[in-house]
Amino acid sequence: MRTYNEKVSIYHGMVSTIAMNLASNFFPIFAISILGATNYQVGLISSLPPLVALVMTIPAAILLNRLERQKKTVAMSVFWARIMFLLLAGVVFIHFSYQAWAFLIIVALMNVPGTISNIGWQTLISGMIREERRGAFFSDRNRLLTIVGMVTTLIIGIVMKKQTENAAAYQLLFVIAFIFGVLEVFFLMKHKEKAAPKTSKEQKNSSMDWTIFKDKGYKWFLISALCFNFSWQMAWGLFNIYHVKYAHATILWISIFSVANQLVQIFSFPLWRKWAEQKSNTLMLVWVAAGMATAPFLTVLSTNLVYITFVQMTSGFFVSGTTLLLFNLLLEKSPKEKRTYCITTYNVLLSFVAFVAPQIGIWLLEVTGIQKSMGIISILRLISALVFLLMYVKFMKNNKSPKFYSRKKASY
Repeated sequence: MRTYNEKVSIYHGMVSTIAMNLASNFFPIFAISILGATNYQVGLISSLPPLVALVMTIPAAILLNRLERQKKTVAMSVFWARIMFLLLAGVVFIHFSYQAWAFLIIVALMNVPGTISNIGWQTLISGMIREERRGAFFSDRNRLLTIVGMVTTLIIGIVMKKQTENAAAYQLLFVIAFIFGVLEVFFLMKHKEKAAPKTSKEQKNSSMDWTIFKDKGYKWFLISALCFNFSWQMAWGLFNIYHVKYAHATILWISIFSVANQLVQIFSFPLWRKWAEQKSNTLMLVWVAAGMATAPFLTVLSTNLVYITFVQMTSGFFVSGTTLLLFNLLLEKSPKEKRTYCITTYNVLLSFVAFVAPQIGIWLLEVTGIQKSMGIISILRLISALVFLLMYVKFMKNNKSPKFYSRKKASY
């Protein structure tokens, strides 16, 4: 039986998914087809947002840590982030030689309030959902949101199948995305928030608690998760470039790729949840990382759009595991009394990785070509699977300790 906050969170997630699918899913093809972006600029679409997040994460955490109630701050941050969609709609009115850079600046600035809302939401929702409900809730929520995202993307693809080079069509998408962003704010405000536990003035003013690095579980999570995210995010820009410039995919085909990926996710979320409950989040992430290693290698074997759709389907199976298990493992390995600091630290380091990794991916593309660069990324993803395996083996050696069992039990 879902609680009130769980229901409202699902509604919020649905409109948020629609807003993002209407806009951000089509950033790369908009930049390439309408704004004439270079490979380097396409790479920056993936790299600039985490760079801004890297700068903003600690100030955002200090701000949120001082608040007894975070809901209004998170909601207003979402509102300002979604206003940026309207600015994106106006980029085409700028002189052509500046359009791509103006687009990138707006995308980057969008992540100033976006970082506050992201960290605030993670902290907010972790306090609203009971630990024993967490695994089931996020599995159900992710599955429902994936269905919404899939339907939204499919409709956009069908409606805009002949509008790939029509700037006005993208402008309309950005305006509709803003409208759903307003609904996102509305549902965020509908959550029932409890005041945070009272803390001392010294704790509120503290930007960091370095004792989190003494927790072995959290340290191992950071090492494993960041290795995986580095290899995962290296390919983000390369996939966009390959689909548009090599395979010549239109908006319709980009939508089909996304729908195929999401359709498989819908059916695989419950499987990953079940396997994680039986075996552990860590062991399942070994298989997730190994599965994700196949996507870059398989993608560049052909430019046939039907074949690429099939690859996207196989990738979707492992993406669902990534989405569900990484966040669950973060909460599992973060000491409850220091969870805000743990989430903040992870987001800071993740932002750094997310800025550097796509740039290295683009550099590999320029130096080695698309085939070799994708092959190298596949190998790195496989290595990240071995890091998760090492983490799993290390903690299995201590599985008789009361601390290990209590944490594992508390995950769901």
